Amino acid sequence: MKKTSAVSRRRALKLAAATAALPLVHIRTAGAAGKVNIGFWDHWVPGSNAVMQKQVDAWAAKNKVEVTADFITSSGGKLNLTPAAETQAKAGHDVMTFVNWDIRNYSDSLLDVTDTMKEIMSTAGTPNDAAVYLGSEKGNWFGVPSSSGTQTKPPCARISWFKKQGLDLQAMYPTHDDHNALQDAWNWDNFLKYAEAAQKDNLTFALGLGAGGGINTDATDLHGAMFQSFGAKLVDRDGKSQLKSNEMREVLEYFQKLLKFYPADAVSYDDASNNRALISGKSALIFNPPSAWAVAKRDNPDVAADCWTFPAPKGPKGRFVPTQNFYWGVYKFSKNPTASKELLAFLMQRENVEARDIASEGYDLPPYSKMLDFKIWDEVGPPKGTVYNYPPRPASGQIPSLTASEASPDIAVQIYQRAVHNQMLARLRDGKSIPEVIAWTEDELSGYTR
Repeated sequence: MKKTSAVSRRRALKLAAATAALPLVHIRTAGAAGKVNIGFWDHWVPGSNAVMQKQVDAWAAKNKVEVTADFITSSGGKLNLTPAAETQAKAGHDVMTFVNWDIRNYSDSLLDVTDTMKEIMSTAGTPNDAAVYLGSEKGNWFGVPSSSGTQTKPPCARISWFKKQGLDLQAMYPTHDDHNALQDAWNWDNFLKYAEAAQKDNLTFALGLGAGGGINTDATDLHGAMFQSFGAKLVDRDGKSQLKSNEMREVLEYFQKLLKFYPADAVSYDDASNNRALISGKSALIFNPPSAWAVAKRDNPDVAADCWTFPAPKGPKGRFVPTQNFYWGVYKFSKNPTASKELLAFLMQRENVEARDIASEGYDLPPYSKMLDFKIWDEVGPPKGTVYNYPPRPASGQIPSLTASEASPDIAVQIYQRAVHNQMLARLRDGKSIPEVIAWTEDELSGYTR
């Protein structure tokens, strides 16, 4: 995959930062047929790593391959630094986990896994558009979309509070896929009404505006989905600005109303802020995978039992749900590429994906069309079925969204990493006019598109 100089410069910074970390990532220089070293994401849900290890051990024993599995934390950026160091040294794991844009950033160091993907898709179905956008180019795949870590970020809200406002969340989105009129009315205009009611009730919809460096990806993912639901693009696939479109003005006019009800400290939000607000009982709604609910089960069971996850509101152009994608890639310097690919195909077999999903209490979302019907989402609780509507099933009308993906990947990654959507909205909330916000954004984007 050809990259622009902007991506190369950004990658150079990553590699420079990673040089100091080289002794910490245990780079291996020896390898032989019969051995595979694989780097997994260190799952936050207790017990998930053990299930993954058990599956790896079963495959290794059957195929007589010695497999070493490392579980690498995402804390402190180590999951991102590890491939930076390994691609620089051209040594390390045979297989590595990549999150969102990293599969693109390191594609020149990755083997084509199109043959593996054809095998997986023959039973798993087609990946969603967001997974295709990041993991492939012109029909060729450079990473296997993994279920482990892949997530969407729909609303998770307090059942009792919404009932007081006259909306029964469980009736609107029950634990089956029947369509009803309440769903039709769940749009961004009604969302605005409930956000105002929450503020009057001394609660908040815990929506952030933190910017840059991956500090507030929850907000970046959410706002990208909201812009897409209005049809508002910053830059199109040809690199042309779309900032002066009618759709852009419409979404910014909407935000002029909604931003009044954001938390006072929204610009200082990080990805833990919304979780804390929900768990503490201070928020009526957040956009998040089931992690906040799962922690509430431990720390505040009453809040957990009062939570319901359901699809995002609908905009003029559709119902878009924020998503984050994880991949497994095989390095070109792998000593055992054939066994590496076979292991990935095994791990993505339906029974193995479902077993890992059960272990993660439904957190992991396989981004494949035929793997969105696992029973775990029906059963997990309390309350039972609380995350039934977490997967973006076709019946829900939700479209998985990747912020800035209307642009080409070399431009989109910079928009995402700089959290341009968040910065636009922070300026709008500070009283800047729409023309002033658009002018600032034009200047910001000029550095990415020239």
